[in-house]
Amino acid sequence: MAELMGPIRAQSLVEAFVTRFEELIISGELVIGSRLPSERELAGRMGVSRPVVHEGLVELQARGLVKLKPRKGAYVNDYRRRGSLSLLESLLSYHRGNLEPGLLGSMLRMRELFEMETARLAARNRTGEHLRQFREIIDREKKCDSTETESLVAIDFEFHLVTAIATGNLVYPLIMNSFKDVYTNLTGQFFADPDVAPRVFGFHRQLAEAIEARDEKKASTVMKRLLDHGERYLNKTIDERIAAVSNERVV
Repeated sequence: MAELMGPIRAQSLVEAFVTRFEELIISGELVIGSRLPSERELAGRMGVSRPVVHEGLVELQARGLVKLKPRKGAYVNDYRRRGSLSLLESLLSYHRGNLEPGLLGSMLRMRELFEMETARLAARNRTGEHLRQFREIIDREKKCDSTETESLVAIDFEFHLVTAIATGNLVYPLIMNSFKDVYTNLTGQFFADPDVAPRVFGFHRQLAEAIEARDEKKASTVMKRLLDHGERYLNKTIDERIAAVSNERVV
């Protein structure tokens, strides 16, 4: 207990450096194979000492994110082959900006497999208490202001979490909670459009009805339609953002 009650340590400059570069890789701003600036240049750009930069690069290499080549510099590694569990942890806690397209697509495919299964098992194993929780969430959704993005994101996540809990599998809710930051980052992007919430909450009502009826197939199908709707909207938003950036460059 005495150790746990010790002083709180702020993030060190090395840790901040590593976190910054993880985010650059996750967002796609640093692409696989690209060469990083020299340690001297990085130190100048980031306002830290060269020892901080060097220690940070060594840690990034240990995590499989960069490769340090003698007399040649540091290069961004292929995280699919070299990335460690620490990168996955960073991905799960990522809640700012946009994900690198390949990572985004992979996350969406994994979410589809996971949540279609949670919907199916929720229909099989739900209890009366779970149904009460679904009804309570849906009642709150009906009263939600479609312009209050933060509230919409929170209640949407709660619906999916209750679905995971209703499976009866003790690990599924933990997985869902582990994805909370990156999940809410994505849903926040499409709930920013007030026209999205009514459609999403309509899917929630259909899913709750299928779960109450213990219709496993329908529950899985509705979840797939819900996720497809979200993915289509995200892709549309990304395409519009890319087009806007391209137009700015032309101008």
